[in-house]
Amino acid sequence: MAHILKKPLKLALVQLATGADKPTNLSRARSLVLSASNRGANLIVLPECFNSPYGCQYFPKYAETLLPSPPTKDQSPSYHALSALAVESKAYLLGGSIPEFVPETKKYFNTSMLFSPKGDLMATHRKVHLFDIDIPSKITFRESDVLSPGNKLTLVDLPEYGKIALAICYDIRFSELAMIAARKDCFLLLYPGAFNLTTGALHWELQARARAMDNQVYVGLCSPARDMEASYHSWGHSMVVDPNAKILGEAGEGEEIIFADLDGKEVAETRKGIPIYEQRRFDVYPDVSKGNIKFEE
Repeated sequence: MAHILKKPLKLALVQLATGADKPTNLSRARSLVLSASNRGANLIVLPECFNSPYGCQYFPKYAETLLPSPPTKDQSPSYHALSALAVESKAYLLGGSIPEFVPETKKYFNTSMLFSPKGDLMATHRKVHLFDIDIPSKITFRESDVLSPGNKLTLVDLPEYGKIALAICYDIRFSELAMIAARKDCFLLLYPGAFNLTTGALHWELQARARAMDNQVYVGLCSPARDMEASYHSWGHSMVVDPNAKILGEAGEGEEIIFADLDGKEVAETRKGIPIYEQRRFDVYPDVSKGNIKFEE
């Protein structure tokens, strides 16, 4: 039986410490991505808002224009830095996310970009579910005060390996995205995300393991490093979870890289042992992967 992950893949999650200076953030990202590449990573992931601080007050200042593609270097220094870095590292590179500005509509988005080892843009994902929460005496945050939501699911075929799904942070709370991706034969769900000290403690690990267990796929969550002097305190604890919901690697709070070796045999053995893909009752309830799904904006 063919595996949905065709051959082993080494995944690296870069828990990057970001600050107020964009060129410094891009330079630091380059250093850590190359370190991951030198240790054999085939797919390298940066965190949400890797080129800027995270916060509604920062999105307009740090936003870049990505369309029409490719943008100029002045329009998007991050785009060109990622493209060049993918070539230099000889790896697939997911630029966790950056604030994106569309001049024609005056809208801002939280946007992730995936580049091939040749430096080609393979996909973009605009955060579909915006982080609007209000937990009394804990945290109130409204991304929708500045950002607009994306309007599609993002599945990408890495030719040598298979299909992966891209989403961002709060998207992980909506299990439909993960279920659709898994039923479309994705072997890995990637979520660059900046959970905070409240939601991180409550749900970061739980969400990662739940999405992996429910769908019997690998899951990667990549956070910025925690900075208690920043206006927003990221949770950290980037992690990779296997199809049995076992944590293969977890970062602490500071800047570091975690690695995990992904193997299609693990997916197959998990699904053989607990065969939920053969046991679902679509005569009783609907298959969300067969509905009206948008793969284009």
